[in-house]
Amino acid sequence: MDGTHIPKREESIAQSGSEDETELDAGIYARTSSPSQKSKYSIDEQINRCWEQCEAAGWSVEYVFFDKAESGRDVDRPQFQKMLEQAEAGRIDVVIFWKLDRFCRSLADLVRIEDKLRSWGVGLQSVTEYIDTTSPVGRFNFRNLASAAELESDLTSQRVQIGMYGLAKDHKWPNDHPPLGYEKTSEGRLEVNDEEASLVRRIFRIYLEERSMPQVAYLLNEKDLTTKKGERWCRQAVRTVLSNELYTGEYELADFNEYVDEYQIVSEDLFEAVVETRYRFQNSSNEMDSRRKKSKSEKILGHFKTMVERGDG
Repeated sequence: MDGTHIPKREESIAQSGSEDETELDAGIYARTSSPSQKSKYSIDEQINRCWEQCEAAGWSVEYVFFDKAESGRDVDRPQFQKMLEQAEAGRIDVVIFWKLDRFCRSLADLVRIEDKLRSWGVGLQSVTEYIDTTSPVGRFNFRNLASAAELESDLTSQRVQIGMYGLAKDHKWPNDHPPLGYEKTSEGRLEVNDEEASLVRRIFRIYLEERSMPQVAYLLNEKDLTTKKGERWCRQAVRTVLSNELYTGEYELADFNEYVDEYQIVSEDLFEAVVETRYRFQNSSNEMDSRRKKSKSEKILGHFKTMVERGDG
């Protein structure tokens, strides 16, 4: 989940004091980690601390952006990208956050984004760290802290990977969201859900008949059948089912791969038939697109040649 709250201008001014010419327009950014991790500070707590900092500095809070259950290594977070859009549009003078690792964890991304923000005249401020990218010393400190944040993230990822491998050896599922067709037992292993498994097999068979993922989604929605989350089917949801090798019993997690008979829902022959059909269809579609582009180019060149021959061009 994600969200944006845009405070009214009058509210920000009333809270921060009277408006003056040097007042900066601030954008607050907050983030909590992926569901498998726990954050010490909630979204609300981060926003409140940032807002207090803005009030103390006499800044007007124009935007509040927050991403819930999003990894700091992924810069394609919905609200993070909206924050960058507002910064580029000149609607924000400074972005303030609780802590650097809430903003971004990748050193390469941090440096690149800070360079962009600086080119747009936008500074970065941290509530808990001495970061002020409008000054040379502040930028130096920013990059040191960014390096430390990346190291901590790398070490955490390494520990998670070791833990995941331990789960994999016991054929356990790493989270509370098993794929369609399965339930998670109290021991952490997967158990086939017969009703959902029947739907999985149905999706594979429909695709072999229709050879179109959008058509599969359409037919499922026509029957009021939903995804594991109770949502309507779409092309991507169908693709996720058709490309999941777990349905053949192939359990793969953290570089661990093993066949687990009790996890099999569709036969290998059925799965391979779908893979082959998708491959053929994709190649034929690419070939058709190529022919269309070539035909269009030939028409344009032919038209241009006619114009030259007539002396129009």
